[in-house]
Amino acid sequence: MPVTHSKAGCHRPVTKSHHSRAVNPPASAALLHRDLGTLAFNARVLDMARRPEVPLLERLRYLCIVSSNLDEFFEIRVSDTIQELASAPAGASHAAAVRAMAETSEAAHRLVDDQYALYNHELTPALAQAGIVILSHGERNAAQRAWVERFFAREVRPLLVPVSLDPAHPFPQVANKSLNFIVRLGGRDAFGRHNDIAIVKVPRVLPRVIRLPAELAGKSRQAFVLLSSVIRAHLHELFPDRKLDGFSQFRLTRDSDLAIDDQEVTNLRQALRLGLTQRQFGMAVRLEVATSCPEPLAQFLLNQFQLPEQALYRVNGPVNLVRLAQLIELVPASDLHFGAHRPAWPATVPAEGSMFERLRAGDVLLHHPFESFEPVVALLREAVQDPQVLAIKQTIYRTGSDSALMELLLEAVRRGKEVVVVVELMARFDEEANINWAEQLESLGAQVVYGIVGLKTHAKMLLITRREGRRLRRYGHLSTGNYNTRTARLYTDIGVMTADASLTGDMEHVFQHLASQNRITGLHSLVVAPFQLHRRMIEHVHAVGAAARAGKPARIVLKMNALTDEPLALALAEAGRAGARVDLIVRGACVVPAQLPGFSENVQVRSIIGRFLEHSRVFYFRAGADERLYLSSADWMGRNMFRRIELAWPVTDPAQRQRLIDETLTSYLHDGSDAWIMASDGSYSRVAKSRRKGAASAQQALADRYTGQAAPAAGKSTWT
Repeated sequence: MPVTHSKAGCHRPVTKSHHSRAVNPPASAALLHRDLGTLAFNARVLDMARRPEVPLLERLRYLCIVSSNLDEFFEIRVSDTIQELASAPAGASHAAAVRAMAETSEAAHRLVDDQYALYNHELTPALAQAGIVILSHGERNAAQRAWVERFFAREVRPLLVPVSLDPAHPFPQVANKSLNFIVRLGGRDAFGRHNDIAIVKVPRVLPRVIRLPAELAGKSRQAFVLLSSVIRAHLHELFPDRKLDGFSQFRLTRDSDLAIDDQEVTNLRQALRLGLTQRQFGMAVRLEVATSCPEPLAQFLLNQFQLPEQALYRVNGPVNLVRLAQLIELVPASDLHFGAHRPAWPATVPAEGSMFERLRAGDVLLHHPFESFEPVVALLREAVQDPQVLAIKQTIYRTGSDSALMELLLEAVRRGKEVVVVVELMARFDEEANINWAEQLESLGAQVVYGIVGLKTHAKMLLITRREGRRLRRYGHLSTGNYNTRTARLYTDIGVMTADASLTGDMEHVFQHLASQNRITGLHSLVVAPFQLHRRMIEHVHAVGAAARAGKPARIVLKMNALTDEPLALALAEAGRAGARVDLIVRGACVVPAQLPGFSENVQVRSIIGRFLEHSRVFYFRAGADERLYLSSADWMGRNMFRRIELAWPVTDPAQRQRLIDETLTSYLHDGSDAWIMASDGSYSRVAKSRRKGAASAQQALADRYTGQAAPAAGKSTWT
């Protein structure tokens, strides 16, 4: 069935960027609502948990991913919307925003209900059939209950501190996304008073999924209990001599965006350290309780956190499905997981020998995760060990807390090389890991800079300067994705390793800009946001539209994660009305409605949801005889265009350009398994071909092609 989390009537005006030219209000009103698009994307991810052809534990993982995505949606997007509504003056636009907020809330509730229905009616029975059971208190036999009782007394009870509320014991601070219980008590306390509400905070150090001993699980079974079930079964022991008149789990989601005053901050790292300690206690935006939560307790919590009724989510199961990911790691059954994916070593890169020598012969294009990320690590490792390498510069956005690349940079400093690292301290939810890496690098003597205050450095660059005879030569790496060896096996991204003087010279200019904040001048190949990227993309779209009006070949194919910038969206629709064919491969939210009569008839929108997270950004424009193809770190969003340092760079080598067209564009336009097609009202449905046995998955075809180590031949694309 089609997934419909957006509908006719959900179009709304999108706030106009002050960097753009004026637009026609009726055209602007035709754009789709970004937040509804984000929820629709998560509905498509949830569909992966429904598919019987997906291994069972991977289906459970997709369910957990949706919950994790929803957490971030509420922590960032919903909190922003609430604050915008609170500060907006009364009027038609405010009323429209209120309606949009109500529609978003309705879609979010529907998505959560779908999650729990899937968990209870499909995944739990399927897990039980596979011999994996999660036992509630009522399902446990006497021996299992006895074991749980001993576990509670030994591991859980010593860490629980129930707080009965009274004037001397106010409502305790509830941390973001923490597990808690609220209890209504009957009778009197030890002092004869009627303090009838108590809160039990569950420490985060406790595992949420607990395996029962094999001898208690039953034949051919693996049995587990949830921590919430363990506490619920023994909740009465925390309140001796009191009656439990009602109780429920609850979980609060808070605003988690770190607000740093660009004008006032004097030390960004110190300001972030302080902000991280306060993140757990931001503005409340969502309250989750069990379905069985008594209404008076639910209302008490809503009042306590000053939340409206629409912020209450009653869930029929664990209030935090994200933590079920622990179950996936506790079950070793390989047949319930995806088969191991082993990225191929690139056919164009020698398995041994110098990476510098290889790059002097020409650029290397890497398509992850089908090709290994290891050549990038090998390039940096060789640079660290080579005495002729004088300097290494790198940007860091999301590298993780355990990073081989960062360890190599630390070793480079120890060996006396000039190391400059641009660390983005504001990389959301990676701030602490990045601060720690920055401090380690600085402690050894590396030059660490934090980019430009107020602009996130999202560009992905590695630049190496090497002495070769009487000259200095630069070697570089540019990527659409992060310097993270783990996600390089899970996300689709494109990387380019190069010794091209034009590209590496431009990279040097950008690094100088990030350190000195001087104006960037003299760029030959790179296009940089927030300076030129938005304008350059608009110009290319307009050029394609002009070619269409002149009767010349006119084509746009764009692949990215999100398309929400209003001027770019309107320009694409305009090019389509001029006669250009526009194909948008957008994983997440896309505000351009597909084939809307009178607005975007020639625009097709599709989303690919498969085993790997689509992450590469590829932009193709054809205006008559002029063909352009760019790779980029940027999505077409206002934040990427105007509030980040981003890069796009052209691919000019004909063979590499054709390879990218074949692998990242044409193959996805022909996907018959993982593709979803947008309708003009913003709803999505899976491609009809997916009903056919053996329908092609672009991701699987690429994985098979590279695993067979037959380097894909660049053929002429038909663009059909």
